[in-house]
Amino acid sequence: MVLTLGSFVLTDKFLIMAGLLCTAPGVLAQNYPAKAVRIIVPFAAGGAADTVTRVLSQKLTEIWNQQVIVDVRAGAGGNIGGELAAKAAPDGYTLFMTSGSIVTANQHIYKKMPFDPAKDLVAITNVASGPQVLVVTSTFPPKNVKEFIALAKARPGEITFGSAGFGTQTHLAAENFIFTTHIDVVHIPYKGEAPALIDVIAGQVQFATPNMAAALNFIQQGKLRALGATSKQRSPQLPNVPAIAETLPGFENIGWFGLMVATGTPREIIDKIHRDAVKALESPDVKSRYDGLGMAPVGNSQAEFAKAIREETDRWARIVRERKLVVE
Repeated sequence: MVLTLGSFVLTDKFLIMAGLLCTAPGVLAQNYPAKAVRIIVPFAAGGAADTVTRVLSQKLTEIWNQQVIVDVRAGAGGNIGGELAAKAAPDGYTLFMTSGSIVTANQHIYKKMPFDPAKDLVAITNVASGPQVLVVTSTFPPKNVKEFIALAKARPGEITFGSAGFGTQTHLAAENFIFTTHIDVVHIPYKGEAPALIDVIAGQVQFATPNMAAALNFIQQGKLRALGATSKQRSPQLPNVPAIAETLPGFENIGWFGLMVATGTPREIIDKIHRDAVKALESPDVKSRYDGLGMAPVGNSQAEFAKAIREETDRWARIVRERKLVVE
């Protein structure tokens, strides 16, 4: 709906914000949520973002006594879901489960972004973090990271890897590894971790660096061979899999997922979402489920989360520039 008053045009979003500003702050938080809340997931179902979100949404449904719906909107390295969230009504009923890459690297990778992460989204809290893992198809010859690097250097441009999409944190984890080892491999982007891993299992691409949460079951079932975790130490979920840092000292690449909301959302509502999300993340059942995925619940403050995003944005700017990771 658009209303015209003289020379002023009032859009739906403006009217919603005006109405919220006229409501007493305490009432806003007290009454929220009065209806179902959706969390936009910007990657395909079955990946780490989807799994992490569903665990949190179930707990928030209990806390709020309102349905929390997971809305999967995959594509464009997470930008489709990000744009939808950034342009949603700023009333707290549309949340965004971002991955680190969408709000720290995409603005450097994509020359034309449909939204500005720094201006259009507000950080609420980092939900969960965890390492990625270098996995290969079970028939691929290398049995460890050293052998993998040697084979890649012996066969430049022949080995392919899949990711959840160009610019996603599963792509950037691989690019960090490539940047460190100076190997020459070919990137095949997908619309999510799940389809990429299916093709690694089938041997259509040779390797991937998915989030631990997405790959763990496949590794445990023997469908994928894990060569190394991207954490500095070995993962408790895969104690027999070396950290890549054991071969490449200092190497580390940690993925994360966090809640954000459209700019303009009332502070009282943001604060309530933060309090309840942290409460959910502190519950033993959520901690247990994330632990089983190789993820650790975080639940940091809004200020801490925003600061971490800014710092990571600067770090990825250098890697994106040096690796020439640009989408026209």
